[in-house]
Amino acid sequence: MLDHQGNPLSDRKQIYAQAFAVYALAEYYRATAKPESLELAQRLFRLIEGHSRDAVWKGYLEARGRDWSALEDMRLSEKDLNCPKSMNTHLHVMEAYTNLLRVWRDPELEARQKELLEVTMDRIVDNATGHFKLFFDNQWNSLSDHVSFGHDIEGSWLIQEAAEVLGDRALLDRARKLALRMAQTVYEEGLDKDGSLFYEADSKGLMTDPNKHWWAQAEAVVGFYNAYQLSGQEHFLKQAYRVWKYIETNIVDRVHGEWHAKLSPAGAPYLEKDDADACLAGPWKCPYHNSRVCYEMMERLSK
Repeated sequence: MLDHQGNPLSDRKQIYAQAFAVYALAEYYRATAKPESLELAQRLFRLIEGHSRDAVWKGYLEARGRDWSALEDMRLSEKDLNCPKSMNTHLHVMEAYTNLLRVWRDPELEARQKELLEVTMDRIVDNATGHFKLFFDNQWNSLSDHVSFGHDIEGSWLIQEAAEVLGDRALLDRARKLALRMAQTVYEEGLDKDGSLFYEADSKGLMTDPNKHWWAQAEAVVGFYNAYQLSGQEHFLKQAYRVWKYIETNIVDRVHGEWHAKLSPAGAPYLEKDDADACLAGPWKCPYHNSRVCYEMMERLSK
């Protein structure tokens, strides 16, 4: 993070953030064909691979220092565990590599994406429950029993998309089955009676955060519609629409613009003065998820 003059306030290298830069630079190249944006994305890919990839146990370490040295505290945020590996970082590295593969069919990138997909489906997804595990040590031992319904439904379609762009038929078959399994699990365990998505629970199904968060609702629309496209099962289609209606009714801020960040279980928006997570825009709140649900659904529905 920087101050208003461009001076570093935090100079650590969070791999999650490097991945989003790869994602953005690849997208900018798709839009403009400017070679410097692709070159920057390629350089960042090589930096991630050179300084974060675990060549022994696979996957990627959470963070490094400014000089890429090891850090004692690798947390992405104060809410995260201080551990070497997380679901969230791997999900978004995979998402970034998917977009980079659209514009750069490099053999090393293809190999790393294949490895990452296998790690995600074998280590990060709990195949016994259909949920993501969230935090890990270096050897992939799980360090938390919490469930993130928003990440589960988001991951269901991002895993499938990654396999489609990679083009590995065996992995794609696995990914499609897994997408349906994860979507069905969220459908059975993660929905409130008003059609919205619960946020987090523990392994016993007790809600650890009963509030409704903007980004999870956005990803639920895409994830459930993707499951409908895969299966033709009407309950997925109806649920995608139910979540969209909840967004339209409760989350869109028709006074100030943008979307409310966080709502009570009853669907009432929190105000920033009452909850620091309730700002319309900030370090963790931007048009990423809500723009994407619109773009994704416009494209999917047009077909």
